[in-house]
Amino acid sequence: MKCSLLNLFLICFGVMVVQTRTLLEAADKPNIVVIVADDLGWADVGYHGSDIQTPNIDSIAKEGVALDRFYVCPMCSPTRAGLMTGRYPNRFGMMRAVIPPWRNFGLPSSEVTLPELLKTAGYKRRGIIGKWHLGHAKPEHHPLEHGFNYFYGHYNGAIDYFTHEREGETDWHRNHDTVHEEVYSTDLLAADAAKFISDSPEDSPYFLYVPFNAPHSPFQAKEEDLKKYPHRKGNKKILAAMIDSLDQGVGIILDAIEKRGEEDNTFVIFFSDNGGVNKVADNKPLRGAKLTPYEGGIRVVACARYPQGGLKGGKTIESRCGYIDLLPTLCDVAGAVIPEGLTLDGVDVLAAWQGKSQLADRVWMTYEAQGNNADKVWAATGDRWKLIMKGPALAAIDPSRIKAELYDLANDPFETEDVLASHHLEAAMLMLKLNEFTLWGIDGVPVYREGREGFVAPKDWMIPKE
Repeated sequence: MKCSLLNLFLICFGVMVVQTRTLLEAADKPNIVVIVADDLGWADVGYHGSDIQTPNIDSIAKEGVALDRFYVCPMCSPTRAGLMTGRYPNRFGMMRAVIPPWRNFGLPSSEVTLPELLKTAGYKRRGIIGKWHLGHAKPEHHPLEHGFNYFYGHYNGAIDYFTHEREGETDWHRNHDTVHEEVYSTDLLAADAAKFISDSPEDSPYFLYVPFNAPHSPFQAKEEDLKKYPHRKGNKKILAAMIDSLDQGVGIILDAIEKRGEEDNTFVIFFSDNGGVNKVADNKPLRGAKLTPYEGGIRVVACARYPQGGLKGGKTIESRCGYIDLLPTLCDVAGAVIPEGLTLDGVDVLAAWQGKSQLADRVWMTYEAQGNNADKVWAATGDRWKLIMKGPALAAIDPSRIKAELYDLANDPFETEDVLASHHLEAAMLMLKLNEFTLWGIDGVPVYREGREGFVAPKDWMIPKE
C-alpha cells in the first residue's frame, strides 16, 4: 500500500514538473507580430526617402534590420497564401490572381498553416486583425478554420474605409459575426490589435497577424491627415494621408508592446503584400508596380525587429528572402516543429538576418495572370540574373508568341537594359527552372473578372452554413 501511494505521488509530482517546465518554456517564447501593408510603394516610407511621415515604420528598420531584398507576389491573395503556408501558392491553385468577391475558391483545408504550427508550440492566442482575402464563400475558408482563434476585420479587399462595404454589403466581422462600426478602418484595426496585445496573458506567448487594408484603394483618408500634405494633389495626396494613418496604426501596436515591457522579446516584422499602384504610389528607383513582375511589383518595403533574437542595430540585410520564408523562420523563432513530409518552398532565414550566415543563391518564382489568360507572366529571379517571360503559355511551340527579357540585377538593379541577346545560356538555365515550376501548379483561382457578371453579395457578407 505504501509503495502504491509512493508511486502515485511520484507520478503526480512528475506530471507537475512537466507541466511547470512547459509553462516556463512557453513564457520564454517570444511574442510574434506580423504587420502587412496593402499596396505600399517602395519609396513611400521615410527611411526610403519619402516626404510621407512614417516614423513608426522607420523605427522598426532603424532599431531592428531593414530587409532590402524581400520578395512577394505582384498581388495580394497569393502573397498572403504563401505567408500562411511557406509554399508557393502555385502548388494549391492560388497564385494566378486574387480572390475577388464573386470567387468560390479559398485556401484549401489541406494546407498546413503558420498559426496551426504555432499552436503546437504553445501559442494559445492566435489572432488575425485585418484583411483576410483568402476565401469567404464556404465555412472552411474562414480564418478560424485555419489555426486562428480570434478574427476581427474583413474577408474581401477594396472595402470602403468608413462604411466597410464591398458590393453594397457590410464586410466587417468579429469572429463569425458581422459588426457595424462606421469608423475609419485603419483606426479600428490598430485599436483592436493593441487590445489583443494588452489582453494577452503575460505567462503565455501570442501570435498576432495584422494585415491592414491600407493604403489599397478606394483612396479615402481622414481630413486631419490630408491637411498634413498640402503640397500633394489628387490621389497622391490621399495616398500620403492613408500611409500616414497606417503608420500611426503601427505606432499604436508598437506602443502596446512597449507598455507591457516586452519589446525585447517580441518578434515584429512589417512588409507590403506587393508593390505600390502604378501612377499613384512611388516605387522609384525600382522599375514597375503592382501586377508586374518587375522589381517595383515584387520587391517591397520590409523590416523586422527582435532585439533578444539579434535583430537590432539598424543593419541592412542584403540576402534575398521573402514571404514564403516566414513560416519556417517563425517556426524556428517559436520552437515549432515542422511536420516530416511537409513540402516547403521557403527556408529558415533567421541566421542570415542575424548576420550569422549567408543564404545560398536560389531562384525566386513569380507567376501572374490576373487580367487575361493570354497575358500570363512568369519570372525567375536569382541573386544576379532575372528572366521574365510573357505570353499565352510558357511552353508554346511558336516562340514568336512568347516575349522574354533577361536582366543582370547585380549590375542593373533597376532593370533598364534587356541583355537576353548576349546571355542565352543564363536565360536557358532560368527557363528550365520556370518549366519545373509550372509542373507544380494546379487549377484554382481563374482570371479576376470571371464570374463577376450577375453576382450579388450575401447579406452582411455572412458565410453560409453548409
